[in-house]
Amino acid sequence: MENFGKILVICNDNSCSNYIKEQLSSLGNFNITIEPSTESGIANLKQCNYEMVFVKYGVPQIDTAALMVELKKIDTDCVVIVMLDESQKEAIKEISDLGIYEFLTQPVNAEKLKFLVEKGIKLHSLLVANRKFSLGLKENNQALEKQNMLLAKRIEEATTNLSRLYENLRSTYMRTIKVLAQAIDARDHYTHSHSENVSRYAVIIANYMKLPTKDIEILRQACELHDLGKIGVEDSILLKPSALTPAEWEQIRKHPTIGAQILEPLTFLNGVVDLVRQHHEHYDGSGYPEGRKGDDILLGARIIHVADAYEAMRSARSYRKVPLTKDEAVLEIKRNSGTQFDPKIVDAFLKVADSL
Repeated sequence: MENFGKILVICNDNSCSNYIKEQLSSLGNFNITIEPSTESGIANLKQCNYEMVFVKYGVPQIDTAALMVELKKIDTDCVVIVMLDESQKEAIKEISDLGIYEFLTQPVNAEKLKFLVEKGIKLHSLLVANRKFSLGLKENNQALEKQNMLLAKRIEEATTNLSRLYENLRSTYMRTIKVLAQAIDARDHYTHSHSENVSRYAVIIANYMKLPTKDIEILRQACELHDLGKIGVEDSILLKPSALTPAEWEQIRKHPTIGAQILEPLTFLNGVVDLVRQHHEHYDGSGYPEGRKGDDILLGARIIHVADAYEAMRSARSYRKVPLTKDEAVLEIKRNSGTQFDPKIVDAFLKVADSL
């Protein structure tokens, strides 16, 4: 054999230890250390690294089971062979599950000893390599976890920043669009605060109908933007004091579609777009731009339609200098229930009309 290694023998029987040393020496150039007691053996193992440890069963001062625990505590990779007399074979059952590599009984079979030493030293090398690999893997995992934590923190910070940026951008878009919508209302001094009033009336109706908070917020935004499409209608038509021609009416009827098209690229207003598009649809299908009817018209759009009509009647217009009284406007809403307006919305409107 060309194996070289360090072997510790813990044995208080000189004849046994010398025999083992003699047999091991014949197998290769090993560095063999003999310790006569468990105390000196443990102390030696703490100072030096050994590929294999031979232990004589029954060495005084500490029982073999306790010794095994101590040896493994010092060096988890040590390969231990326990030597027993023929009369001690029964002890194998008691200590077989303590991490012992093999048991040898005297007289020692030279071939078996050669085989065990050869394989034991290789096993020790594998155990050491595996432990180092596991330790390296653990260290790498810890480093990776640390990097992941840093990355997660950076992602969280980036997400927070992106969310903040998105909200700022969203807020800027909303402010810009609302200013634009208000500017459209301001084109005609008669319609100043029109969208604001429509929003207030619609929210009162929606609250009475116990709509979800999220739906009411979408409704409020749609009310604020419902006339945005009038940006595409000429002032001469919007401010005309006399009746509109069919061609002029055709221009007016386009404003819900134009408003929806302006808002469609803003994905955060997805729920608003269709309400803007449908807010002039009539319950009986005679409205525009698509001629929808009944429940095919979104509930929010049906609410806006009632609030929009009421606000228009209660305000002066270029074509009607004197607004309708509250009673007249309410009566007109009732008269068109089931045709222009959804009866359910009209019923809710009538319940809250005193607060409008």
